[in-house]
Amino acid sequence: MSFSADWLALREPYDRRARNGEVVAAVATALAALPSVQVVDLACGTGSTVRALSEHLPRRQNWRLADNDLGLLARAKAMPLADGVTITAVPVDLNRDLEAALDGPVDLVTTSAFLDLVSRDWLDRLVTEIAARAIPIYAALTYDGRVDISPRDPGDAAIIAAVNKHQTTDKGFGAALGPGAAGYAVDRFERLAYAVTRRSSDWAMGPSDRDIQTEIFAGWAGAAQEVGAVSLNEAASWLKRRRAHVAAGTSSMRVGHVDFFAAPTGTR
Repeated sequence: MSFSADWLALREPYDRRARNGEVVAAVATALAALPSVQVVDLACGTGSTVRALSEHLPRRQNWRLADNDLGLLARAKAMPLADGVTITAVPVDLNRDLEAALDGPVDLVTTSAFLDLVSRDWLDRLVTEIAARAIPIYAALTYDGRVDISPRDPGDAAIIAAVNKHQTTDKGFGAALGPGAAGYAVDRFERLAYAVTRRSSDWAMGPSDRDIQTEIFAGWAGAAQEVGAVSLNEAASWLKRRRAHVAAGTSSMRVGHVDFFAAPTGTR
């Protein structure tokens, strides 16, 4: 599946703020001794991972940005870059050609806001391919199902449960792991003797963050209807109440995400 450039632009400041500094520091420390780094970014979107991580890596960097959306790749390719940083855009269907995306010299694999959208089988493929190459991975902003909204509404629990159910539907890679993705990935890497740094990276939105809250609530109401967990009237009434809180400047929310860095032990 693909996301609109407008949505990615709206969420990027919140993603950037949520990224866990301890996990980023672990990435930076692991690669600090290298004179240059070759990075593959899976499901790159418009290049948010480059913008967030490049300043923490050795000066000379080549990023291979992999995505199936040519429009997003074009935007990523056009972003301004620091001296020493280069980008290669790679149009690829990651469901079909994951292995090809990882071919060639790679010092680090990255991905952001993606693992919760893939299936158990696909994630097993990813873990196997990365471990076979003995390379580290930085996976950021994987949704983990935790949501806290204020003020509370009687409809919140049903909507959030429906959203988490929707997260496990097929997003183009088979039935998605959804909120269980980060835990599953960490367990798989640890079983293969990878050292894992895992921390929370929650979105935090206050009363002034009206646009993104409005967008999230609308998306959640639609998702709840899609899985048939609530009626159209229930979803519409919930959305109307939540929008009223946003408009009044009384709405805040926290959405749970996980960042992790997994590196093969004894090799980095």
